[in-house]
Amino acid sequence: MRFTSEQHLDDGVLERAFTLHGIPGILWTPAAAPAPLILLGHPGGLARMYPRLAARARHAAEQGYAAVTLELPGSGDRPRSAVADEARADLRRSLAAGEPVDDEIVSRLVLPLVDEAVPEWRAVLDAALSLPEIGGPVGYAGGVIAIGVRLAVVEPRIRAAVLFAGSYVPRAMFEEARKITVPLLVLLQWDDEGNDRQLALDLFDAFGSEEKTLHANMGGHTGVPQFEGDAGNRFFARHLT
Repeated sequence: MRFTSEQHLDDGVLERAFTLHGIPGILWTPAAAPAPLILLGHPGGLARMYPRLAARARHAAEQGYAAVTLELPGSGDRPRSAVADEARADLRRSLAAGEPVDDEIVSRLVLPLVDEAVPEWRAVLDAALSLPEIGGPVGYAGGVIAIGVRLAVVEPRIRAAVLFAGSYVPRAMFEEARKITVPLLVLLQWDDEGNDRQLALDLFDAFGSEEKTLHANMGGHTGVPQFEGDAGNRFFARHLT
């Protein structure tokens, strides 16, 4: 992890940009250390997502958590994937036509992303936990939900996860969902125009965790109520501290 810039925010949070094997990311740490760590998942490039990510990180820091995020494959300045771009275009055509989205399209779009992104997230977790200001334990929060599902299965250092049910999941990953055992809080926007509500409910039903909670709110994709951030912090307080 090579830090490339840093700034002290007005609430005492230290924000540092970094690269890890050439992949850009951002680490936020509160004044009190060592701190538990939240992996901040998101659906796009860091520049586009920065305002939302920074707000989430600072909200978490108020409760004593550090947070780290990483640019996804094919996003921001990272090389585009022709296969993903084609699948994304097919997905948009299906949605625009009001047609059901074929699972083959979802698999072409999501599975290669998960296969590439999850090892990168595990590498940034290795790097972050080597820092003296990060003490663990670790939680995961955000989307793409399929990445969160895979991480919750393969990464034993993740103790709990807040998953945003705002993106498609291939049916092939439902077997992985059944292997999850960590506590889950799942956020679902009931009127999300770019998500399959029934698929999200089926996925929640498939999760193998003994403790799993679904919060469904009215509204579109970007309308997650602010109070859900407080609910997420309370959830992590039960499982990370």
